[in-house]
Formats: sequence, structure tokens, C-alpha cells
Amino acid sequence: MDRLTEIMDAKRREIAPHVRTVTEAELSALPRPSSPGFRASLAVPGRLTVIAEVKRASPSVGTIREEVDAVAQARLYAEAGAECLSVLTESTYFKGSLQDLEAVVRDQARRPRPLPCIRKDFMVHPWQVLEAAQAGARCVLIIVRGLTDEEIRPIHEAARLAGLDVLFEVHDEQELERALTHGPDMVGVNNRNLSTFEIDLTFAERVIPRMPASVLKVAESGIRTAEDAARMRAAGADALLVGESLMRAPDPAGLLRSFRGR
Repeated sequence: MDRLTEIMDAKRREIAPHVRTVTEAELSALPRPSSPGFRASLAVPGRLTVIAEVKRASPSVGTIREEVDAVAQARLYAEAGAECLSVLTESTYFKGSLQDLEAVVRDQARRPRPLPCIRKDFMVHPWQVLEAAQAGARCVLIIVRGLTDEEIRPIHEAARLAGLDVLFEVHDEQELERALTHGPDMVGVNNRNLSTFEIDLTFAERVIPRMPASVLKVAESGIRTAEDAARMRAAGADALLVGESLMRAPDPAGLLRSFRGR
């Protein structure tokens, strides 16, 4: 069993006692914030935008900064000019929580320019989309490799009904082709092999140019330096999703700003 399959199976077991049917009426009745959405905040012509991630740990590297305060870290990213925030809510492997997301959203709501958040988790059921929306997320993640098309469709539809954006995550050309059958308007290429967790920036360089012009293109994982960011931009990325390097950086604000400097 590879690591992604292990994590997705664990997520299905975790939510099984709580999951319930989510109705179209319930999703459609959720409040719609007036501030710009997640994708809209990333779509800045001529500018490489940044999704800055709050991540305490990961299965590939173990603990990164377990003691970090999610609100303070998100505020630091916002002050450094990030366009969006990613908050891990998976507890077993990433040491995150839905409470982290709720706290970050509440804090951002007090700011003159609140940043929209993606709930970064392993989505396997529409019920998790409802949870995300109720917590204040503006976007959810669909990991194509971890789901069948029959599982993707109701999650994607639930997000649409709830007014949430969806970031489809792929790793290779075959997964991109599957994602495109669902009509996404935002696709991320994970440079981390989700079976082995090894990093290779050539994944994004190979896959991003195959995306339609209408798709907002996100490069994810392994972006540690301004040079890495420049490579991703040269490959056609509109945005970066950066977590571990920002969490480890002595000066995360400076590193975030450097991604735009080349």
C-alpha cells in the first residue's frame, strides 16, 4: 500500500461514524461571503501569486513545527503579501484541525483585506465540503489520484452548490486528463510523488503546459527558493502553493516576498 492510499483509507474510517447525507438545499442555503473568492484572489494578470500554507507536520518529513500558532502564522503570511491561505485540517498525519481553520478565518475576517482559505484535507465525501463551508473555507481540495471519478463528482457538485472553489490536484498527465473531464477551473500539480513522497519540479514543468488556457495553474510542493519559483513561473504557473519551506524559514515573510522577485 502506498502512502496516499493509506491516508485516504484512514480518512474514510475516521469520518465513517459522523458522515451523513448532505442535501442540495442545505448546501445552497449556506451564506455567500461578499469578499473575493479563492480562485479570483489568485488570478492576478502578470503576477505570480502565492497560497501560503499552515502545516505543522507531514508524513514525508514528520514534525515541522508542531507548536506553531495557526492564527499567528497565517497573519504573518497575510502581512507578507500572500493572496490566499491553506490550512491543514488533517490531524493524524499533519497535526492540523478544523479548529485551526475556524480560528484563522475568524482572525482574517477582522483584517481590512481578509485572505480566503482552502481547507487542505483528504476529501472523500460531500459531508466534508459542508464542514469546510461552515468553518469558513472558500475552497476545497480534490486529489484526483486518491478518488474514483464516481467519488469526485458528488464532492465537486457539493462544492459548487456551497459556493466554494475547488483545487483539483494532479501529479502526472494521466491524472490531468481525468481532472479535465470534470471541467475544473483550477488545477494544481503536486511536485511530490504521492506514492513515495519524493520531490521533482519537472512534474510541474511537464504537466502545466498541457493545461487549457482557461485553467488557473498552481505549482505545489518542493518550492524552496526564488529560483524554484522562477522555474515554476517559466513553466506557466499562475500561482504557487508553499508550505514546508515557509514553515521552516527563519524569515518566512522574506522568503514569500522573494518568490516574486525574479
